[in-house]
Amino acid sequence: MANYRFIISGGGTGGHIYPAIAIANELKKRYPKADFLFVGAKDRMEMEKVPQAGYEIEGLWITGLQRKLTLKNLMFPIKLISSLIKAGNIVTRFKPDVVVGTGGFASGPLLKVASGRGIPCVLQEQNSYAGITNKLLKDKVAKICVAYDGMERFFPKDKIIKTGNPVREDLVTLNVTKEDAIAFYEMDNSKKTVLVLGGSLGARRVNALIEEKLGYFKKLGIQVLWQCGKGYIDEYKKYSSEDVKVYTFLNQMDKAYAAADFIISRSGAGAVSELCLVGKPTIFIPSPTVAEDHQTKNALALVKENAAIMIKEEDLDRDFEKEFGLVFNSEDKQKELAKNSKALALPNATIEICDEIEKLLN
Repeated sequence: MANYRFIISGGGTGGHIYPAIAIANELKKRYPKADFLFVGAKDRMEMEKVPQAGYEIEGLWITGLQRKLTLKNLMFPIKLISSLIKAGNIVTRFKPDVVVGTGGFASGPLLKVASGRGIPCVLQEQNSYAGITNKLLKDKVAKICVAYDGMERFFPKDKIIKTGNPVREDLVTLNVTKEDAIAFYEMDNSKKTVLVLGGSLGARRVNALIEEKLGYFKKLGIQVLWQCGKGYIDEYKKYSSEDVKVYTFLNQMDKAYAAADFIISRSGAGAVSELCLVGKPTIFIPSPTVAEDHQTKNALALVKENAAIMIKEEDLDRDFEKEFGLVFNSEDKQKELAKNSKALALPNATIEICDEIEKLLN
């Protein structure tokens, strides 16, 4: 069996990191002797999460461009040149057979260098609106794996393959029972549970909403499993109680999803793909600060199919209790949202992406 070498680059948020790890895990199954190297951005969460998953990672000194004139922006050309040089050294030393980019700043310099040397590259675009790094690389790569229809607006049509987004393997099978999951979090099996997800970094407005609605949930007899994010744990851990479990980060998402009857979530691409697979009634609160407003576009793709509910941040005060109440009080509505979201799931994404990578090896 050939001893292939793969570089996988992507990061900044969980939405770029988890697909990268899922792809590596599948390739490792197929090629147990293969060598893997991840390349991320220094000081970002991939530098912690990738080694936890058992892979080696190197960091580039790179950040994104800010939208206003800042010192970081003035440093950008220096960081870019430094990253291109380091990416060149990594590619020379590691000699990859294929390079995979899952988005985020670090994948830009790495795929630019690799493609420039004739190494086959694959892009994985998670969102319904393409990210800037992937748009810049579109002409240099061999294949672009996407999760939504209509992506020829951004990419050459002949390179696009619709695969869906890779999700964590334990979610594809999701064989944890609700009872076991509730016991794991030391919650009450007789109560309904709402799971709150603000993305891997947390979400200020989502957290403020949950803080405000704790009394409302208590009145409905609902317990709360709340991932508030690293930046917010000190502010919200005081609410931990029998009915409210506050976590920085939920490492075992299969258990978190199994425990949930209702989900309140940001609508990053990874979250949307996972939640289709999980098939639970979901209210999306898109982040309004994300480039090109792609979280709203991701959520609308489900709303259009009557597979989720979306409330914009500015409408939360007015609409949250009304919208949540409609779902909470109607089993028919719960079943309909669950069924329609499951129908949109693409559970074989990781396998199909790796099939495309394999074709480039031969």
